[in-house]
Amino acid sequence: MRALVKVRAAVEFLRRADISNSQNEAEEIIAHCLGMNRMNLFRDNPEIGEKVMQHIETYLQRRAQREPLQYVLGYTEFHGLVIRVGPGVLIPRPETELLVEEAVGSIAKLEAHDSQLRFLDLCTGTGCIALALAKAFPGSAVYGTDTSETAIHYAEENARANGIQNVTFLKGSFFEPLAEKLASHLSCPAFELIISNPPYVRTAEIKYLQPEVKDWEPVDALNGGEDGLDYFKIIIPEAKKYLRSKGLVMFEMGMGQADAVQEIAKAAGYGHTNLRKDYAGIDRIITIWL
Repeated sequence: MRALVKVRAAVEFLRRADISNSQNEAEEIIAHCLGMNRMNLFRDNPEIGEKVMQHIETYLQRRAQREPLQYVLGYTEFHGLVIRVGPGVLIPRPETELLVEEAVGSIAKLEAHDSQLRFLDLCTGTGCIALALAKAFPGSAVYGTDTSETAIHYAEENARANGIQNVTFLKGSFFEPLAEKLASHLSCPAFELIISNPPYVRTAEIKYLQPEVKDWEPVDALNGGEDGLDYFKIIIPEAKKYLRSKGLVMFEMGMGQADAVQEIAKAAGYGHTNLRKDYAGIDRIITIWL
């Protein structure tokens, strides 16, 4: 069977499974299994061998069960990086790329206190934020922490796969894993930037998320507590201890959380905040400083 014939059949199969973007996803799956990009898929329209066809059918069946496409393929693209993903880690979103863009722009304006900038990514997950910053500032030292052993495994694998060496991933809660590092390698306060895409979905809202999210992605990486603000309440006050002069704290937030997060920052003694909207016009990124 030629590839484009299979694409048409796959589109219809995914459509019957209520996959909304069935055309693009069918093309992605078939191109991936053939080891080519989508442009070459249409240009060459290759014959599909039996073994490759078996892989395609397996991938389509998995996707029809509402397993996220990124898990099926095993990777996603993020800010110029190829990030490996799978069950147990949150899939990077376009909104998080906005967080990185805002961070890179803000860091570029900072005057370093010495020859090396230092950044900390809390709730690092796949490590996508830490790795994007490490790539953008190759002379920097970047740290990422997460309580999930699976997340740390993926983060370290992604660092190796992308050839990024100026990043260290540590297993543990928030700032806790840094105690030994701060004592032996870093001065304190240590960081120009503390950044996080924390869990911020309200507990009661998780059951209303898409099946790809609520049934497959790790609940611990989504659940921000009753009001969705649990992690902000912990990180924002504690971050002051680890910030250098003119240092920044940056978060991705959920819809409608900007006012509450600003209040948390104000109560913790920060004097300034700045908001950035996402592509849907929602206040999505907040920058906080003293």
